Amino acid sequence: MEDWPSKKRILVILAHPDDPEFFCGGTIVKWTNKGHHVDYLLMTKGEKGINPHFDNQKDIVRIRIEEQRCAADRLNVGRIHYLDYFDGMLTPGLEVRKKVIARIRKNKPDIIVTCDPTTYFMHGRYINHPDHRAAGKIVLNAVFPGVDNRLYFPSLLEEGLLPHHVEEVWASLPKEPNIVLDVTQEWPIKLAALECHQSQIGEIAEFRDRMTHKGIKNKDGTVRYEEKFHRIVFK
Repeated sequence: MEDWPSKKRILVILAHPDDPEFFCGGTIVKWTNKGHHVDYLLMTKGEKGINPHFDNQKDIVRIRIEEQRCAADRLNVGRIHYLDYFDGMLTPGLEVRKKVIARIRKNKPDIIVTCDPTTYFMHGRYINHPDHRAAGKIVLNAVFPGVDNRLYFPSLLEEGLLPHHVEEVWASLPKEPNIVLDVTQEWPIKLAALECHQSQIGEIAEFRDRMTHKGIKNKDGTVRYEEKFHRIVFK
C-alpha cells in the first residue's frame, strides 16, 4: 500500500475519457475516500471512441465530456482538464510536452498517474492503444527532466509557472508492476463510474459480466479485484 503520512494532491494524466476509470478507477476512489485530492488531465476528448450499440456520433465530443464528468463525480474527482489533441493521433513532441509541464506546474501535484509507455501487448488478447503509450511517454518526458528544471521552456517562467517537484509517478497498465492494490471494496463504485460511459461500454449486462470475470479467485472461494502499477518514488 501507499505509505503517505499526509494528504496528497494527485493528477491523473491519460489519453482519453474513460481511461482513468478503466485503468485505475478503484485506486482513485480509494484515494479520494482517504481525503487525497484527485484531478484529471486528458489529452484528447475521445471522438473516435464508440461502441456498436451507440449510433449518435454527431455530438460525440459533448457526450464524452458529459460522460467523463459523470464518472469523475462517482469517484469524487475534482477538476478535469483537456488538451484537445485528436483522438488516435497523439504523438510525443515538444509542444505537447510543454503543455503537460505547464499543467503540472499549475496543479502542483505530489503524485502523477499515467500509463506505462512500454506496454504494447495486453494479456495476449489485444494491442495497447497507441494513444495510451504516447500519453505515458509524454508524461514521463515532462516529469523528468522538465517539470523541476527552470531551463526547460523558460517562457513558462514568464507566465509565473515555476519548477515543481513531483514526489511519485504511478504508471498504470504496467509491463512490470511493482505495486498491487486490492480494490475489491471499491469495485462496485468503479463499475458505477464506468457505466457513465454509455457511448463506450456497450450492452450493460454484457459489460458487467465481462468486468466480473476480471476478478481473481481466493483459496476460500471469494473473489478479489486488483489494480497494478509501476510506482516510481523520487528520492
